[in-house]
Amino acid sequence: MGAFLDTVKYVNLNTVLFSYSFFLSESSSLLSSCKLRRQFYLNGMHKPGDVILGGLFEVHYTSVFPELTFTSEPNQLSCQGFDPPGFRHAMTMAFAIDEINKSSHLLPNVTLGYSLYDNCATLIIGFSAALSLASGREEQFLLQENCLGTPPVLGIVGDSFSTFSIATSDVIGLFKLPIVSYFATCSCLSNRQRFPSFFRTIPSDVFQVRAMIQILKRFGWTWAGLLVSDDDYGLHVARSFQSNFAQSGGGCLAYTEILPWGDNPAELKRIVDVMKKSTARVVIVLEKICLTKYNEQVVRQNVTGLQWIASEAWTSAAVLQTPQLMPYLGGTLGIAIRRGEIPGLRDFLLRTSPDLHHNNNNKNTMVRLYKQIAGGALCTGDEDLKYVETEFLDVSNLRPEYNIYKAVYALAYALDDMLQCEPGRGPFSGHSCATLQKLEPWQLMYYLERVNFTTPFGDQVSFDENGDALPIYDIMNWQWLPDGRTKVQNVGEVKKSAFKGEELKLDEDKIFWNFESKKPPQSVCSESCPPGTRMARKKGEPECCFDCVLCSEGKFSNETGCCPEDFWSSPKRDQCVPKTTEFLSYHEPLGICLTTASLLGTFICAVVLGIFIYHRSTPMVRANNSELSFLLLVSLKLCFLCSLLFIGRPRLWTCQLRHAAFGISFVLCVSCILVKTMVVLAVFKASKPGGGAILKWFGGMQQRGTVLVLTSIQAAICTVWLVSASPMPHKNTLYYNEKIVYECVIGSTIGFVVLLGYIGLLAILSFLLAFLARNLPDNFNEAKLITFSMLIFCAVWVAFVPAYVNSPGKYADAVEVFAILASSFGLLVALFGPKCYIILLRPERNTKKAIMGRGTTKT
Repeated sequence: MGAFLDTVKYVNLNTVLFSYSFFLSESSSLLSSCKLRRQFYLNGMHKPGDVILGGLFEVHYTSVFPELTFTSEPNQLSCQGFDPPGFRHAMTMAFAIDEINKSSHLLPNVTLGYSLYDNCATLIIGFSAALSLASGREEQFLLQENCLGTPPVLGIVGDSFSTFSIATSDVIGLFKLPIVSYFATCSCLSNRQRFPSFFRTIPSDVFQVRAMIQILKRFGWTWAGLLVSDDDYGLHVARSFQSNFAQSGGGCLAYTEILPWGDNPAELKRIVDVMKKSTARVVIVLEKICLTKYNEQVVRQNVTGLQWIASEAWTSAAVLQTPQLMPYLGGTLGIAIRRGEIPGLRDFLLRTSPDLHHNNNNKNTMVRLYKQIAGGALCTGDEDLKYVETEFLDVSNLRPEYNIYKAVYALAYALDDMLQCEPGRGPFSGHSCATLQKLEPWQLMYYLERVNFTTPFGDQVSFDENGDALPIYDIMNWQWLPDGRTKVQNVGEVKKSAFKGEELKLDEDKIFWNFESKKPPQSVCSESCPPGTRMARKKGEPECCFDCVLCSEGKFSNETGCCPEDFWSSPKRDQCVPKTTEFLSYHEPLGICLTTASLLGTFICAVVLGIFIYHRSTPMVRANNSELSFLLLVSLKLCFLCSLLFIGRPRLWTCQLRHAAFGISFVLCVSCILVKTMVVLAVFKASKPGGGAILKWFGGMQQRGTVLVLTSIQAAICTVWLVSASPMPHKNTLYYNEKIVYECVIGSTIGFVVLLGYIGLLAILSFLLAFLARNLPDNFNEAKLITFSMLIFCAVWVAFVPAYVNSPGKYADAVEVFAILASSFGLLVALFGPKCYIILLRPERNTKKAIMGRGTTKT
């Protein structure tokens, strides 16, 4: 079908281009004038002015186009089926220009004129009219040299059809002549590369589709049928709807059918049969022209019980709001163009006459045709229309007219902004400004892209980077009143604002539902699954269609599927309950024991620190740098406290801090021990002949600096780890089906290994040096204590690795806390236990001679 349409479009466009070649301008032998080669006689309406704006409107339904010939005889078009609303659209543009000309603040020194043409709902006529506006209609007209100069019109309002706008913009867009459509909604026209000069005051189909999907979501309609017209408008919107409905609305289309043009009863009957057989109770129709014949089939086959969703193309179509169709179409929800108020329009329409603005009736054929038709076939054209009730004079529901009004004012405001440009401060080359005498269309387009004004009705008008106006739609409901009359009621709106995005406002109390229940219908492919089952998609069917299968053990839901990941079935399998959570808690026995041990170790460190401070002047404390002893006790205190970070529910900050605090605390501790060992060896070597020089490398400043450097390396490792792949809290459901285990994932295994490896490297180095110094001749040799403490430390952490790897969930944290506490207690007892024993219980040994092994008697 797409290929067929592409072929049709190609043929149509070639026909149009061929026909237009009859009246392209050609230069005369004199370079001062141009002459049209061929001329069409188009229904039109004209008014002179300093600046002319063009307009394209559907004043007739159809046309009869004569066979193309190469003769010099003019081709006379025959348009049929006068459309009063279409003529009102054209007159609305004339009114807007008349209003602007009377304005004292908008274009005060410029008079606007217009050239308005009837496209007769035919592509070739609409295209010809557009090219006539762009090139001129006079048989011979003066220009600058080589047929160059200001174009006959500086902007065009129209066309009403998307297909017509595509064909017109493809050609006229090459010359950057602004085209502002009031009714073409195809999303394809937002392609700025292909249509650089196209603008519109009506929202594109992209927004219309999203608005419809919001309505479907509001009522839970996930299963719907789609009917579209056989043109660019229908095909583009069908693709857009199909993709957006699945993504945004979570729904599916039961069928997508293309309504044929013309009279094709067999195809229409087939489409209605598809609708009757489908389980979808909601039908979305994006069509206008072909609905009359289609609805005849709906009535003939008595298709009731459907909820219709109407596009803006037929929401306000009075021809469908009849007592014969309301049993079927009543309750329709439709997207409608924003309704506006245009004060003074009806009075202007009442003054419509053939000599309006011009005495040449041949130039105002649209007005003449209207006067002949209005009121009946016997009209003379001289009647007073004030007392005649006609569709033309009905200004109670101005929707396309409001868009036309905004389009004309957008062009006027752009022209006004351009004329207010100050020489030397302009936006063009060399900061120049455009002038009315040498105005180029692209210069006006520059200002049109930046136009921003507010209508008297209070709506803001501006264009985005694609030429689309700020979108807003009214939501209408077709109501069937008890007395048999019909009414189209406004029940809400959907709009997009710069701050709130897209929002839907709907007054459901005002909606008329054409069902016995007087409630919204249900429209789903498959009903929700019953208790104890889950959804299983049917093979080859849309995802909205599914079977219900039994849930696996422990997984159940009373909604539309089995329990979510964080839930588990109740014992009776009748509801979902939250899974139990597991982590190393302060309230369970294991957590309480580890917390108590951590606090006990911290308390003992504080007591030992107090004892050392109190006895700081004694030889036992002063031996081997008391500063390092105090720092070692503080670091052990931090080691005990950091274990508390592993207890409790994991949070982001505890996950990030626990390993960093653990790594830095233990490196500080082991660094102090390593420096102490190095000092013991240095003092022993200094006691030998010629070894005194070595002590200058182990002064107090050097010892503190070494500890700082070694600790800073670990701090850098932790920083890189946290920045590159930080530990994070994680809900693990793999260990147990019925439980959620909260744990900290380490983020980077390499970071964790490097952190532990650096601690291990310092510990092994301390152990080796202490082992070498264990037999030195001092009576109290601290190297023996360091050797024993490092042996305990290394044994604990060697055993930690396999235990940690094989422990699930909270037990991994418990193993790490146990390793921290065990190694900390080992260092505390091995290093400070003997010293505290001598300080508190054997003070006689707390002398310099006793420590050095001289002047004492062993007992």
